[in-house]
Formats: sequence, C-alpha cells, structure tokens
Amino acid sequence: MPKASRARRFLLALFVLALAAAGGYGWLRHEYVSPGPQPGATIIDVGPGASVRSVLTALAATGTIRDAPAVEWYLRLSGVRPRVQAGRYEIPAHASAEEILALFAEGKVILEQLTVVEGATFREFVDALEQDPNVAHTLGGKSDAEIMTALGHPGEPAEGKFFPDTYRFAANTPDLAILTLAYAAMQRALADAWQARSADLPFDTPYQALILASMVEKEAVLKSERGLIAGVFVNRLRKGMLLQSDPTVIYGLGGRYDGTIHSRDLHTDTPYNTYTRVGLPPTPIALPGRESLRAAVSPAQTNALYFVATALGDGAHHFSSSLEEHNSAVQAYLVHLREQTRASAHAAVSPQQAREHR
Repeated sequence: MPKASRARRFLLALFVLALAAAGGYGWLRHEYVSPGPQPGATIIDVGPGASVRSVLTALAATGTIRDAPAVEWYLRLSGVRPRVQAGRYEIPAHASAEEILALFAEGKVILEQLTVVEGATFREFVDALEQDPNVAHTLGGKSDAEIMTALGHPGEPAEGKFFPDTYRFAANTPDLAILTLAYAAMQRALADAWQARSADLPFDTPYQALILASMVEKEAVLKSERGLIAGVFVNRLRKGMLLQSDPTVIYGLGGRYDGTIHSRDLHTDTPYNTYTRVGLPPTPIALPGRESLRAAVSPAQTNALYFVATALGDGAHHFSSSLEEHNSAVQAYLVHLREQTRASAHAAVSPQQAREHR
C-alpha cells in the first residue's frame, strides 16, 4: 500500500477517534449540565470530609442525578475539582449536577433555627440546645460554671449574659458555637444601651444595668410599661428602699418554687430576696431583651414608688407614688381577684348542682 494511502487512513482513523471522543465528551457534559430527573426537592446530608464520588453516588441513589460515573468522568476530563462543604442541603427540583455541586461549593446549607424568648433563664437556653436534634451536643451534664469556662469566661456568672433571639445555624453546629454567638450579641446590646444611658443613675456599671434589665423583663408584661417599671426600681434604689420584686424571690427559690409565692418565701432570706435585702440582686435573674436593657438605663421619669397588677387580664399595672394609694390599689386587685375566683367557681357548677345548693 502506498505511503500516501496509509497516511490518509491513519488520519481518517484519528479523525474518527476524535469525533468519537468529542461525542463522548459532549455526552458527559450533557449529563453534567442537563436538568436532573428528580421532580421534587431533595434533602441531602453531606458529612465532614465527604468525597465528590461519595456525594455523587448518594445523589444517584436518590434519583437526583442520572449517572454519577459520567459526572465524575466529566469532572476529571475538564479538570474541575469542586469543593464539597459539609452540611444539610435542599436540592431544587430538576437541578443539574453542575448546579448541585455549586451549592456544595458555596456552602448554601439549610439553616435551622432556635428561638430563645426574652425573659428565659440561661438554664432554659441550655435545655433548649440540648433538646434540639439539629445541634451538636458537647455540653451535656456540664454546670453553668463549666460552660462559662468552656466559652473562655471562667468565673463569670452565666445568667443574663446571653442575648435572647432567634439563632439560625447549619445542622450539627455545636451548642458551644451558638452560645458564643449569644454571648457576643449580649455584649454588643449591653454596650450600646450603656452608651446611651441617662445621667445620674443610681448604679455605676453595665453589669448592674443588666441585672436591673432582667428584673424589668420579668416584671413587665406590657412593653409600654418597661420604662415605668424601671423608673420605680430606680426611684427605690435612690431612696435606699427595698425593691420587693417577686421574680427575684422566685429565682432565689430555684427548685423549691412550687408555682405560688407564700408569705414564708417573702421572709426567707436568700441572696436574691429583695424583700429582705436592699439593692439589686447579685446577678441577673433572666435573659433581658433589647427594650428592657434600654428601659434600665433610660427609665421613665416618674414619681411612682410602687406598682401592682390590675387583675384586668391584660398584664397592666397600677403605679402609685404613695403607700396609701398603693395599698388601695392592692385592695382593688384582691377584690377583683376574688370576684374572678367566684365567677370561675360559679361557672364550674352545673345547673343541677346549683339547684341542690339553694
């Protein structure tokens, strides 16, 4: 066979191989960029250190992509080395392998959320973390002091130091990381409030403001009354009066609190009993929110020294500047409470029972 003919055949073979390779590469790319077969969204968990191959295999097993080996071959031939970040992902319906791997590379994980309400205690925050299945639990069984040490704040009381808020986080985020965020958030909120404080407050430190804010948080049902309640406490502090706050007594009782404050509780001395000790309690009694922090450092200007619930069911209080007025408001509260109790008891009696008691 002439050399020219052999050369032409060789070139033709190369051309055919090139066409085949191009066709194969085109098919591989098609598998990479074309919409996936899954008609609905899919949730997938990617563990730490997961390889691209293992993730593609898992996606193929759920029907999210068609051909895992084809996608892997395309990545090899094209020199693409996607980064896969751990987490829980929601894969949109008909997402291509290219789009899915972009999600993994960007770390666009599903964010879980945990809400800590204003007025919760630190221990309630920790309990919520322990019960959340999306949190990585590392603090089980640790005391408050041990937790503060783990956070890098040894010797600090835990109560009040964490901002109540809704925290969004990736699945398997450690509890310690969420507490770190909450601690930093409270530091910022307290610093901002302290910076805007009123002049001539009867306390000298942001921590004392935090303590007062926690009391305001527990006493105030209506947001509109936070400033007034803070104003009453500030007035009493200025006069050296007992603060006489029931929530501080309850906090001091701890597990002994049975849901009702008894007379003996008011007279049993604890570091938190503001009926027996003058001044602020030694630590906060809850996690105050931003508005209570502001109220504590910028209390309403008022002559009131007392407040008592109105028993109207809306959480409102009656504020008084004299003991006489306060005692009258207390009596009105008790009368209203007795009337409510009688009405409830009457409503619970059947018509037959009512006739029997005539």
